[in-house]
Amino acid sequence: MRMPEAWIERLPLLARARTPWRPVPAVALIVACAFYGLFLLQAAQGKGALLLIDLVFVPLHEGGHLLFQWFSEPLMVAGGTLLQVAVPAMLVAFFFSQREVQGTAFCAFFFFEQFLPIATYMADARAQELPLLSVGDSDQVIHDWNYLFARWGLLAHDTQIAQAVRIVGWIGMVGTVGWMVWRSLESETPARAGGLSRTGADRADGEERLERRGRNHRV
Repeated sequence: MRMPEAWIERLPLLARARTPWRPVPAVALIVACAFYGLFLLQAAQGKGALLLIDLVFVPLHEGGHLLFQWFSEPLMVAGGTLLQVAVPAMLVAFFFSQREVQGTAFCAFFFFEQFLPIATYMADARAQELPLLSVGDSDQVIHDWNYLFARWGLLAHDTQIAQAVRIVGWIGMVGTVGWMVWRSLESETPARAGGLSRTGADRADGEERLERRGRNHRV
C-alpha cells in the first residue's frame, strides 16, 4: 500500500514509513518468539515470573494521576490509565520511525498487554475488592473505574466492558507477535536478494577480469 503524497506533504514524518525495515537476525526472531510464547502462556494461566513486568507500569499509572491533577478531576482520575498506555504507545511510534521491528513489536505487545490489568481493574468497579495504591493520602483513595463508570452511567456494565477490553488486549498481543514474525521474515528477503545480487555481480566481474587476462596473455 503506497502512502498518498498529500499525507507526506502535511506530515513529513510519515516519509519514514517508506524506508525499509532493518533486518532481524534469525536468532533474535527465535528468541523473541520463545519469550512472547512463554509470556502468553503465563498470562493465560494468570501466574508466572514474566508477569512481574506489570510492576513497571505501576509508577506510570500513579504518575499519570499526578500529571493530570492540574486539570479536571475526571481527567486526573483517568490520567493514571492514560499515561499507563500512552508511554508504550509513544515508544511504538519512536521505534516505528527508526524502522526497528523488534523494538516496535516489544512496545506494541506491552501496550496491548496492559489492557489485561486495566480490564481487571475495570471489572472490580462495583465490588471494589482489589487493594488500591496511592501516592497521596490513603484516606482519600479513589477507585478509578468506580468513579469513572459511575460518572458515565456505566457502572452496571463494568464486567462486560472489562471483558471487551481484555479481548482487545489478547487480540492485540497475538496480532503483534504475528506481525513481528511476518515483518522479520520480510525484512530478510531484500537483504538476501541484495546479497545474491552482489554475489552475481562479483562473479561477473571476476569472469571479466579473467577474460582480459587471457586476451593480454595471447597478445
